Amino acid sequence: MLVVAALGGNALLKRGEPLTAEAQRGNVQRAARALATIVRAGHSLVVTHGNGPQVGLLALQGAAYKPDEAYPLDVLGAETEGMIGYIIEQELENALDHDRAVATLLTQVLVDPDDPAFRKPTKFVGPVYDRAEAESRAEAAGWQIAQDGDKWRRVVPSPKPLEIPDMRVLKLLLEQGVVVVCAGGGGIPVLRRQDGSMVGVEAVIDKDAASALLARELSAEALLLLTDVDAVYQDFGKDSARPLEQLTVTEARALDMPAGSMGPKLAAACDFADAGGLSGIGRLEDALAILEGRGGTRIAG
Repeated sequence: MLVVAALGGNALLKRGEPLTAEAQRGNVQRAARALATIVRAGHSLVVTHGNGPQVGLLALQGAAYKPDEAYPLDVLGAETEGMIGYIIEQELENALDHDRAVATLLTQVLVDPDDPAFRKPTKFVGPVYDRAEAESRAEAAGWQIAQDGDKWRRVVPSPKPLEIPDMRVLKLLLEQGVVVVCAGGGGIPVLRRQDGSMVGVEAVIDKDAASALLARELSAEALLLLTDVDAVYQDFGKDSARPLEQLTVTEARALDMPAGSMGPKLAAACDFADAGGLSGIGRLEDALAILEGRGGTRIAG
């Protein structure tokens, strides 16, 4: 079975932890042990991951530059894909006792320049500022900003992923039995020009949506959306909360879930299940159990 496993942000950085290389590597070691059980069970594996805190750190470092010297967001995304991919690749090789080849692929993801998201940016990136400083930086750099709690931050578009141009390379790697780490942070957003060439664009693609697209284009049998919650819950946070072990796509789409947490995961899971695959949501440590129906929430068409 070909499995696409999407690691939530907690796989790299748990809540309240400092954004240090040591903390990230320790978390990735735990993630790698869980992912290795999927490979040892005889499945092919593709791994995706988030990159929000890492992009924020690079953006904060970039604030030291003059506005016209700062690197664009697509380049920062590529930098984090390489950095995080390196750690996952190395720790997964170690967890597999170097019995399987593991490779990281910087992954471009095509978006539509006419996507409504470009007219209404909503995705927060980078550090927080007080309003006066945010407005000053926005004017100097051409940003759009929005209020985030009692602070202000830059907002960028989050367009829908349409196509993965690097699919041919991905399939070649999988045919050779390679475990592939790719589409980190939702992939590097690119536009296709009229002459067929591609160029990066300042945007952030939802990681779960990109993972669902990746799983569909690879004709994967399963998509695992791994986080720090053991299942999708009805009435989460209330005394009446209960885990939902099995859902149809219709049942899952009817659930009212927060847009900033479980909502995107559930939407991506439904999109993939609609295409005929099996989607699973649950704890990283339970990855194989979710796949085998012994844990988490499973969603099928």
